[in-house]
Amino acid sequence: MDDRTSGKNHKELFIYNYVQLSTLVSKDTALKQLLYRLLTNALSIYTSKDKIPFTEYKKLHLSKGRYKDRVLYISGMALWLSKSHNRNPMEIASAIVSHFLGIGGDVFTIEIVPPGWIYLELTDTLLAAWLQSLAVGSLEEVGEMREMREIERKEILITNSKCKVLNTERLFKIQYVYARCCSLLRLAHREGLIKLREPLLDVSSAFGSVIFTEQIPWLDCDQKLRLNHPNESCLITKLVQVVDDLMSPDLSRSFDWEKAGMNLSQAFENFWSKCRIWGEVKICSPELAQARLGLVMVTQSVLRFLLVEKLGVVALQEL
Repeated sequence: MDDRTSGKNHKELFIYNYVQLSTLVSKDTALKQLLYRLLTNALSIYTSKDKIPFTEYKKLHLSKGRYKDRVLYISGMALWLSKSHNRNPMEIASAIVSHFLGIGGDVFTIEIVPPGWIYLELTDTLLAAWLQSLAVGSLEEVGEMREMREIERKEILITNSKCKVLNTERLFKIQYVYARCCSLLRLAHREGLIKLREPLLDVSSAFGSVIFTEQIPWLDCDQKLRLNHPNESCLITKLVQVVDDLMSPDLSRSFDWEKAGMNLSQAFENFWSKCRIWGEVKICSPELAQARLGLVMVTQSVLRFLLVEKLGVVALQEL
């Protein structure tokens, strides 16, 4: 097999894998939702084969690890099952993981940790597909939320006006970072680094979806994420956490969305201060520049959703 054939096969495999992963993440905007769904299916198979009564999935005890450089979730479902069914948690964990691999394939790196914890870490390919889905506007297309959005927005406005005064300083910081993202994307559009659905000359209009002539180059030729600077990794993990929270049906109305927005805004500023896009990076590493712009797109999308849907304010493209 010559290099051209090998390269073609590699590209075809990448396209196939990307399509498969895109389909997977399109069903769940939040990665925690995706894991819940896959774990629920795996648990259902396990309990069915072993004739164990299947209880509701909310007891899966899934939490996100507090790492700044990796996206890792931890499930205590095997420990929970061992207590209720008097079985060895390590054996239960092994059985569940085998069923999980049959459903989720190799999109997670899985480790079983004594006494029965299941560690699930996202692979770079899945993370890239998830970032891409957010960059092109999946948050604006959350189907199950459309019918309730207007009602929820009115309730948020009432809550903000009667029960809670928004912190002006915090709100300005979030608005400032959102406007900075918009400004950077307009500049990148003018310089031809990205293509937006609309020219966005009218800053009062909503941001259009992003169109790339090719897939945003999140991954290098070895299918590893290009974004491996500590501040890039920190921003990605913060984005994952905020989207998990945004899509969670279990969070109370008293959840501090201002704090969530502030933490994300600070993570973006740290990223922006250390990770260049223009100048030498644009000239020598254009794909890295585009991948970093992808992070700007995702941050812009998440902040806009948080401002409008959770804080009940207008997301201003310019201040």
